[in-house]
Amino acid sequence: MSLLADLALSQTFPATSEAQWRKAVEAALKGGAFDRLISRTADGVAIQPLYPPAGGDRPVGRGAGGPWTVCQRVDHPDAAEANALALADLEGGASGLCLVFAGAATARGFGLAADTLDSLDRALEGVMLDLAPIRIEAGRAGRRAAALMAALAARRKLDPAALSIDFGGDPIGELARGGDLSVDRAGLGAAMADTARGLKAQGFRGRAFLADGRPWHEAGASEAQELAATLAVGVETLRLLESAGLALEDARDQLAFLLVADADEFLTIAKFRALRRLWARVEEASGLAPRPIRLHAETAWRMTTARDPWVNLLRATVAVFSAGLGGADAIAVLPFTAALGLADAHARRIARNTQLILIEESNLARVADPAAGAGGLAALTESLSERAWGLFQEIEGEGGALGALQSGALQARIAAVAAQRAAAIAKRRLPITGASEFPDIGERPVDVLRAPVPAPTRRRSVTLPPAGDGGAFAAMVEAVAQGAALADLAGPKQTAAITATPLPCRRDAEPFEALRDAAEARPTRPRVFLANLGPVAAFTARATFAKNFFEAGGVAALSNDGFGDDAAMLAAFRASGARLACLCSSDALYAERAVAAARTLAGAGAVVYLAGRPGELEAALKEAGVTGYVFAGADALATLETALARA
Repeated sequence: MSLLADLALSQTFPATSEAQWRKAVEAALKGGAFDRLISRTADGVAIQPLYPPAGGDRPVGRGAGGPWTVCQRVDHPDAAEANALALADLEGGASGLCLVFAGAATARGFGLAADTLDSLDRALEGVMLDLAPIRIEAGRAGRRAAALMAALAARRKLDPAALSIDFGGDPIGELARGGDLSVDRAGLGAAMADTARGLKAQGFRGRAFLADGRPWHEAGASEAQELAATLAVGVETLRLLESAGLALEDARDQLAFLLVADADEFLTIAKFRALRRLWARVEEASGLAPRPIRLHAETAWRMTTARDPWVNLLRATVAVFSAGLGGADAIAVLPFTAALGLADAHARRIARNTQLILIEESNLARVADPAAGAGGLAALTESLSERAWGLFQEIEGEGGALGALQSGALQARIAAVAAQRAAAIAKRRLPITGASEFPDIGERPVDVLRAPVPAPTRRRSVTLPPAGDGGAFAAMVEAVAQGAALADLAGPKQTAAITATPLPCRRDAEPFEALRDAAEARPTRPRVFLANLGPVAAFTARATFAKNFFEAGGVAALSNDGFGDDAAMLAAFRASGARLACLCSSDALYAERAVAAARTLAGAGAVVYLAGRPGELEAALKEAGVTGYVFAGADALATLETALARA
């Protein structure tokens, strides 16, 4: 045995106390406040720069050991094309599929148009349903899609008890997204119970419903808000099923969960760990012995960008890493071109390989709960759980998820947080690489598929018995087995019985992308002349900043090697053909030359900006013609909107 094997690290380095560490930090800060090192989440949770090891942190991991399910979306409208892509995914390493039907909000305008048993059978031809876990996303057609899936299992003579299918019904989430439901509370409970009983009678083992975090996250919710709303939907689902006669334990078995994984590594890990703890608390409060939940993850739609979409690969990698370490049972990665259109085979391959590399090469799934014992993650999990529980109690006090949505209280709280987030994005305090920071205005387009979604058709009128005991669901299964289409099962359009203000669905980068679109829609791209004063060393930092700033709005920055006098600068500006100009240099040279240079440019018809803060020169610069300033913390969106209007 080598000497190194006997040498403990604790003996090699002297022990260091927190007091010693703080003293060293204070020296490095040179009198700056220690609080500068403490950041805060959107929920106000403080993130300290140093934590001791966690004491008594209980492991929180996946219900079943082993790797999580690598779930691929099946969302091509054409059944044959969808089948080819799904088989390629499974052959390429995917271990599960998510059937995203046309009409679902998460289909993003596309979706599988398999509205009959024959078309669904074609879309899943060659897919071994007893080996590949399935999750269904059908939006308002969730109940009908569940019947279609049950009919397919019967056609193939599969044992329903051997299948792993999450049917994904989420009527409360649909209320949040769309703003209405066609049935009242009693009718909703009866329909949900009918689905649960019908699936059980067919032999399926539960998970008819999904408490989905995506509606809240896509509206701008914080981590604690997403947790609280997801928790509230889960509890409301239990109440609705129990009110319709299901035993509480049976109702619990009908529920799965989905949380959003984004590029904030620590918060995503903590959020996934927190949900398992919070739901166990709900179970205990309900008199149930806690059981492991089925927890799905999907990478965040909110964080995807249409501009410089390759950066989405990095964001998705961090999100998968975090969800996997946080204990997700199944993860779906949105392809990096999702914000641009329907993903092709290349984008789908990268989406699944993002997960496979982390599982097979990085071995992330070999440890049940890698975050257990880490002081920072334990503290963050605990703080997030406390905040989420408090928000959940607020929702409960407002009448549960349905009551809070109907009153608008839940939407208002999310809107307030979303507004703060939007302001931080506008000022680039929450930078978006490729959109608000480091834009590539010369980027080349990426390939996406073109696939129009056919309109649903009715084939015949189907009359269903009243919902409640599973008979209506059984009638749906029989109807589709006999050739009925999903639209045939919808029944006549009804007046909304429950209404709520719908939540918006937005991506963070959309405001900057809109500016880029507006700039590129012009016959000639707007340009800004960088009036670099003095030598390279004096202007490089601010010229680089100004270039990134303006190009985030689609305004091309024209740079140069700097000007020693205003006459040369003026000649170069006139030759550039630009209408905008931005002075770039050091504070020292600004004091000497900025006012005169601004007056020269303004006299030539330029709309003049200055890179940096004006300081004591503000009045003189304004009088000389400077109309705006670009600096860290400025409202980039407002500045760029004005610049585009003036260009």
